[in-house]
Amino acid sequence: MQFLLIAYDATDEGALARRMAAREAHLAYAEGQKTRGELLYGGAILDSEGKMIGSCGVYDFPDRESLSEAMAKDPYITGKVWNTITVQQYRVAPFFAAKAGAA
Repeated sequence: MQFLLIAYDATDEGALARRMAAREAHLAYAEGQKTRGELLYGGAILDSEGKMIGSCGVYDFPDRESLSEAMAKDPYITGKVWNTITVQQYRVAPFFAAKAGAA
């Protein structure tokens, strides 16, 4: 089952510092998810000036509970980078699916 996660960073004074402190660990975690076929696509959400203000990703997990368990370990969650997170069921279009390894 595929899911679209959209997460916006906190906006307090220390938010960018927390993001940068957790960034390498987050990218390593995401790379592991990609290798295991859990993360199909992902990236940063940018403001009009190109500053990172959030993240989005398309995930493939058996169910929402499995996604939640995995995301609870993400350094952007444990490091309190993301403030607002939404998750929706999602389906990658068929012409992208073969490239992503998804059905």
